Amino acid sequence: MVIFEDDFVLALNKPAGLSSQGGRIATHTLDDLLEAFARSNGKRPRLIHRLDRDTSGVILAAKTQPAAAFLGKAMMARRIKKTYLAIVAPGAPDPPSGLIETALRRHEEGREAYVRVSPADHPDAQAASTRYRTLAWVDCAALVELSPRSGRMHQIRVHLASIGRPIMGDARYGGALVLAGGAVQRVMLHAAALVFPHPAGGEKRIAAPTPEDFRHLLARLGLEAIAVGPAFPGGA
Repeated sequence: MVIFEDDFVLALNKPAGLSSQGGRIATHTLDDLLEAFARSNGKRPRLIHRLDRDTSGVILAAKTQPAAAFLGKAMMARRIKKTYLAIVAPGAPDPPSGLIETALRRHEEGREAYVRVSPADHPDAQAASTRYRTLAWVDCAALVELSPRSGRMHQIRVHLASIGRPIMGDARYGGALVLAGGAVQRVMLHAAALVFPHPAGGEKRIAAPTPEDFRHLLARLGLEAIAVGPAFPGGA
């Protein structure tokens, strides 16, 4: 799982199905696994951000308290740029690239937390924006690259659903569960890359290869060899 490590940071390629940290359901988490990197004084790396349980890809941890403070401030200042890949249905978004600026609001249904689009003037609304571009498409599905400019819960999932292109496998927000002759077993969202200011200076880019299930679905849909358009400005 380790894709980069130095004296300050640790980056891992989180598999789908592994929670970042503990939540409502008691289970082993990525945070638990960081015990393997604990020093003799008991201190261990600290996660800087989270990924949803079913989202795969790069996740960053700080190995020292100063590095954690530095990266935490960078995250708050939106200096950490994230790039995601998602497989959506049906077909390409219309337009194929753009900026989604739709406020979001979290609410509870029983013991479950959901996020919905919200009027911007609602007292609980949170501003959110996600830039996207379509990389490849067929009639029934598309591969989309996304760069969230804010970090709201389920932001990418809800923003894509709001434009009629929910992520495949995302039952919570209307994603297709069966397509191209087979079932989709999880939310097809992958954290592909991070660009962040390094605590020792300069800027660091870390990329996580796409997992096997993601590649297999692309191949099944015929999406792996079709691409269009230049990278959007500011994309990681």
